[in-house]
Order: sequence, then C-alpha cells, then structure tokens
Amino acid sequence: MKKGIGIGIEDFREVIREDCYYFDKTNYIEELIKDKTKIKLFTRPRRFGKTLNMSTLKYFFDIRNAEENKKLFKDLYIEKSQYFKEQGQYPVIFITLKDTKNNKWEEMLMRTESLISDVYNEFEYIREKLNEKDLIEFEKIWLKKDGANYESALKLLSEYLYKYYQKEVILLIDEYDSPLITANQCGYYKEAINFFRNFFSSALKTNSYLKTGILTGIVQVAKEGIFSGLNNVITYNIFKKDFDTFFGLTQKEVEEALKYFKLEYKIEEVRKWYDGYTFGDKEIYNPWSILNFIKEKELQAYWVNTSDNALIYDNLENSTIDTFNELETLFEGKEIKKEISPFFTFEELSKFDGIWQLMAYNGYLKISKKLDYDEYLLKIPNYEIQTFFRKGFIDKFLVSENQFNPMMRALLEGNIEEFEKRLQNIFLINTSFHDLKGEKVYHSLFLGMLIWLRDRYEVTSEGERGYGRYDALLTPLNKIKPAYVFEFKVSKTIKGLSSKAEEALKQIKERKYDIGLKEKGITKVYRIGIAFKGKNVKVKYEIV
Repeated sequence: MKKGIGIGIEDFREVIREDCYYFDKTNYIEELIKDKTKIKLFTRPRRFGKTLNMSTLKYFFDIRNAEENKKLFKDLYIEKSQYFKEQGQYPVIFITLKDTKNNKWEEMLMRTESLISDVYNEFEYIREKLNEKDLIEFEKIWLKKDGANYESALKLLSEYLYKYYQKEVILLIDEYDSPLITANQCGYYKEAINFFRNFFSSALKTNSYLKTGILTGIVQVAKEGIFSGLNNVITYNIFKKDFDTFFGLTQKEVEEALKYFKLEYKIEEVRKWYDGYTFGDKEIYNPWSILNFIKEKELQAYWVNTSDNALIYDNLENSTIDTFNELETLFEGKEIKKEISPFFTFEELSKFDGIWQLMAYNGYLKISKKLDYDEYLLKIPNYEIQTFFRKGFIDKFLVSENQFNPMMRALLEGNIEEFEKRLQNIFLINTSFHDLKGEKVYHSLFLGMLIWLRDRYEVTSEGERGYGRYDALLTPLNKIKPAYVFEFKVSKTIKGLSSKAEEALKQIKERKYDIGLKEKGITKVYRIGIAFKGKNVKVKYEIV
C-alpha cells in the first residue's frame, strides 16, 4: 500500500503512526546538536513545516516515553547517526503560540494563560517532588489562580523539571511572533510587547536550567526589546545558508515524492507552480502546496489563504504611487531592487519600503540576488504566488473577480459599451476608488488588467511609441486577437468627462501610439480613451 498524504498533520508521531509520506528532515537534528548556539531562532514563511519540525524535535529529545518514541525514527537518517544517543535524554517543553490570536488584548492574555496552564498540566506528575513553595507556585499557574506568575512560567517550569530529572531542559517555542503580529494589527501592541518581552527573556536570558532554546516564527522582531540582552541568540533567517533546507523541500525531495506517487511526468509544471523560494542560496519548494498537489493531482493555488494576508493588504492600501509602479514591474515578471533588513520592525511598515520587507519574509517575494549589504533583487517566486496577486489584488482593490472578470471579458470581446458600463459599476460599488485620487485610480485599474491578462497579452505601461508615451498597451500573444491602446485622463468636472475622453482618444491617434502594431501582423487595434472624475468614468474608442 502507498503511504498516505498527511494534509494538515503537524504532529510527527501522528505522521509516522498513520503511515503518511514523510520528508526526512532528521539529518538536521544532527546539525542542531553539533551547533552549540544556546538559543536558535528560525524564521520562515507560514506552512513551510515549522511546527512539524519542532514536533519532531520534541519526540526525539523528550525523556518521557523515550523507548516508545525511539521507534518513530526507525529507518530515518538520525537513527544511523552517532548522535542518536541523544534521543530521549532531556525534559522538553514544547509550546506553540500560533493559536493565541484575538481581537482584544484581554482575550489574548486569557488564551495565553490557558495555553500555559495546559503546558503545566502535561507535567502535573512532577508535583510529587516539589517542595511546598514550588508546589504553591506550580498550582497557581496550573489551576489559573490569582497571583499566578505567567510571565515567568516557562523559566519556573524549567527549574521544576530540572529538579525532577536532574537534567537541563530543551525549550521549543513555535510561532513566537504570532501574538505580536496580531497585536500590531489589532491595536494593542504595547500591552502585548510588555508581556511577551518578559515572558521570553525570563525563559531564555536568565534561565540556568536551560540546555537549549529553539524558536520559530515568520519574522525576527527587533528594536522592541524582545531579545534585549540575549547575546546567545542566533537567527537563521531566509538569508542564512546554515539550515537552509531544514524547512521547505529541495528539488530532489520533490522529485522523489512525485516518483513515489507516479507523478514524475508533472515535474516541470510543478516546478513552475511551486518552486522558486530562496533560503540561503538554495531553491526551495512549498511543502504545503506539494502535498496538496500530490493528493489532488491538480495544479492550483493551495498555499494562498487570504485570512493571513490582512497585514499585506493594509499596507498596500496605504501605499504610494511608487509602490504601485514597482508592483507593476513585479507583475511583468521583472525584478525590483530593495533594501531588506534581517531585522523586521513594525515601525518600518509605515515607511516606504515596509511592504517589501513584509512580502519577502512572508514568502510572496523571493530573493533573486544579493547586490550589496542588505540590498537585494526581489521577484515573484512562482505561478502560485502570481495567482495570489491575481485574485487577492483584484478582490481587494477592484471589488471582486465577480465584478472585474465580466468587465475584462467585455473588453476582449470588443464590447466597449459593456466594458464602460461595468467599469462605471465597479467605481460606484468600490468605495476605495473614491479615495484613489488621480494617478492611483489608473494604476489600480492597470495593475488589475496586467495580472488578469498576463497569460494572453503582453501588458505594458508608459512605453515609448510614436511621438510620446502611451498609458497602457495590450499586445496579444496570439496575433489573431486585437491590440488595445489606452490613454487615461482626469477631468476637473463631471461635465467635462466626455471631452476629456475624446481628448485622450485624439492623443492616441495624433501621437501614433499604435504605430507598428499592424506591421506585427495584428489586424485589429482598439484605441481607447478613458476619463475619470471621482466615481464617474467615460470611455471613448475607435477601431483601426
């Protein structure tokens, strides 16, 4: 029987016991043991196997059920390693913070306290060896009594476990930054940072009972004092070569999986859709997408989940014209040059390049090339992320695909009157267009066209042709189809819309923006002038 596909299973023991296909990452247990850094932080995009890998470490090191857990590693890399002697040798605390999200600080704090109480419940058996003072503190946290010291809970538990086992503790904190990202979005960042600064630093900075601490997250939160004074922390981020293939899948791993499930003939299409992330200097595939593809056997966007993209959308909404210009460059498949700091700060999100930091760390852009200190070329990694921009951008900035798609179909069918009607309807429905003054209206519309048509048209803007620069040009990849030349104008009055649209149309003709298209074998060209005023729009056109 073929092994199963454990979609959404993040517990290593369950993956093995349910006989699910497992990408063997246990060679990195050996590397982690050899690496003597006291505290390690791994930052990677979501759904790249962080929780599963942390779970694997838990079952490897945990002194509880050591003999039973040893069986889980049968025939895996680490079983043959000299470092397998470390299996089952340490008390392990494993806590994941990804489920602490909440709209209010009080609710997040309550959820965090319940989570800590649950961790204490795992170790309630050690109470028998605690002295009276320690027992009182343990039960305050475990039973959520008044006066419980949650900020020092992990350090205290480390101490209690050390006294019980006479062995130093391994502390695993998964998705450490999740509550901070949520707090920043929901407006209670100050309260959250004050709590979690103490929560982390007490466990990691002054904890003499700790053997090693391993944390995962999406970003390294800096300048807020989370790791203040922790000179024993090394961050292995998307730029570092060490542990570069610990998270995500290599070309070889993907090829082996496809071969096992008799899908090797799909490798080139799979590469186009899901490859392209760069960690260190390695090309990496998204494991979530690969597993879903193997299960469904269909090429589609599995990784994109709009509920996790709110922070990106919020920053796009407040972005400048320059940001839209650079998005346009990315949608055309080109690279942009940006300074990406290894230290992420929420303060930077309000600055010019904050959105690029966010997209790079979240996996929506890949590091194409390092140019200089903290300066990189960025590009969209693969076709799956293009579909995120295609659907997500249009849904967020152009009402929804249900509105935008019929408008674009009307354009391609040559029904310009219907195109105008649907464009006007989009402006009336979408309140964000009212806030997009002048040029930004054009950029939103054009970017929507760019990503919607990219499979059928070469979409360019502000290119030199004839005696000037057109605003937008759609050149068909199939020359049987028509070309479209656009000029956009902003009218000062609603009454002036029609004359402004005529002016735009006249400009296309007089400045010969469509020159050379017929020579390419394109038999039909639409000249289209569009005028905007607030939520009002007028379209004039002619066919040549």
